[in-house]
Order: sequence, then C-alpha cells, then structure tokens
Amino acid sequence: MLKELNMVIDYIEDHLTEELTLEEIAEYAGVSDYHFRKIFFYLSGLTLNEYIRNRKLSEANKDLLRGVKVTEVAFQYGYQSVDGFTRAFKKWSGFLPSDVIKRGVSKSYPKLTFVITVKGGTAMEFRIEDKPAFNLVGVSKRVPMQFEGVNNEIVELAKSITDEQKEEMHSLKNIEPYEIVNASYEADAKFLKEEGYLTHLIGVLTTKNNISDQLDKVPVEACTWAIFPNEGPFPSTLQETMAKTYSEWLPSSDYEVIEAPTFSFTKMDEHKKDYAYSEVWIPVRKK
Repeated sequence: MLKELNMVIDYIEDHLTEELTLEEIAEYAGVSDYHFRKIFFYLSGLTLNEYIRNRKLSEANKDLLRGVKVTEVAFQYGYQSVDGFTRAFKKWSGFLPSDVIKRGVSKSYPKLTFVITVKGGTAMEFRIEDKPAFNLVGVSKRVPMQFEGVNNEIVELAKSITDEQKEEMHSLKNIEPYEIVNASYEADAKFLKEEGYLTHLIGVLTTKNNISDQLDKVPVEACTWAIFPNEGPFPSTLQETMAKTYSEWLPSSDYEVIEAPTFSFTKMDEHKKDYAYSEVWIPVRKK
C-alpha cells in the first residue's frame, strides 16, 4: 500500500496543472477508492482534495515569485476566474497573490512522501480468520461519508429500529460474531473529496435466507477477515483502533482490503461508564 500511495503522490505531482479525475487516479492507484481515501486521510490528516489544493497553491506561490502574472497562474492551476483564485489563495496563505508579487512574501506546502515509522514498539493486536459466506441482515440507510466524529445520520438510523425488527434480528444471528454490528459498504465514487454517501447497516450476521420484508439483506461472499479487538474508553478507543488499522497496520502488512462490507461491534461494560470492548472486521486478501 505504501508503494501505491507514493505512486499516486507522484502522479498528482506530474499533473498539478491538469484536471485530475476520479477515473485517472483510481485506475492509477489500482485499489478501492474508499479505502484508499481512508488510508490517505489517517496517514496525512488531509483529504485527497485538500492535499491537491495545497500543492497547487504552493506551486502557484512559486510561479508568482518568479513574476508570472496572477491571471496566468490562476488559469494554469484550474481556477475559472482570478477572483476565485485570489479567494482560495488568501484563505490558504493568509495574504493576497499581489502581496507575493509586490513584497515577496511566500508560503509553501511540500510534496508528501509516505514511509513506515515504528512508533513506541507497541504491538497491535489482530487475528486473521477465513469465514464462509453469510448475509448481513438489518436496517440500512444511505448516509454521508464521514471519517471522524459522530455521524448524526447513523444515530438517527439506530433510533429508528423498531422492537419487531430487533426481535427478528436476534432470532436470525447464528454465526460469529453473535452481536449487533455496524456495517458500511457501497461508497459513492467521490475519490478526490471526503464527500458523497455510503450505505450503513445496523444488523446481524446470519446464514439463514428466510428474511422478512422489514429487514434488508446483503449477501457477503466467503473471504478472509482481519479482526482488531480493542478495549477501553468508548468511543475514543474504537476510533483510535480504526485509525491505526488504516494508517499503521494495513500499509505495512501483507494484506490489502477487498470490496466487501466492513463492520464493527461494541459491547458496553456494565460496571464502567463509557467503557467498552469492540472489534473491527475488515475484509482482506493476501497481496
């Protein structure tokens, strides 16, 4: 994955003055766009769109220092008007393009390079399991993509589940983990931005096929799963585990994510407030 990340960075660098499209970058990366964006975000702290914008404006700053006219720079980096470029440049740098020309002020944003850094020698607990085909069964909804923080649409989805739906879900679960899970899949193809929607399902795993109309069913083929258990303050420990999975474990592992739902479950501790045991399940294959 580190190789693919750095290849994409080089590709972006070679095409900063062109319109970068989803199809070009997705094909060049050769990986799932949604999971690639998550890895990129957790490693860099930026969405792909933010990174590309920063690099374009940084190179625009250099061109302005060399005496290139504002109008020429604006259109060279894909802005439709000088006003639009000026607003974006001031928001990014804190000063106007004319200040660069007149006073020689400057701001830069260097090209990223991804490397593996061992941090503190702390081992990350995980296990690999092969699992037969099953169905994810539950209540689902298209929700906005969101890598951090509370997704209010998912909160509302959880509140909407009826007692009848809960009863049927509990009667259907017959395969590990025997828990209510939160699953995500079918992300929109919005590769360059953290935007668009994905489907979120709250439900259970089952091998049964006799499902009523009050629940949605998503078939999942037999595959390998990387499972990351974690225990501690909730939800911070779960969120940290997700971040480390994508930013540390996956780039340095012998596995890559495949196109299938990812899911997690959480069991709150009855004796400790805001404390829980959770597991994150990610579908993978050997590279």
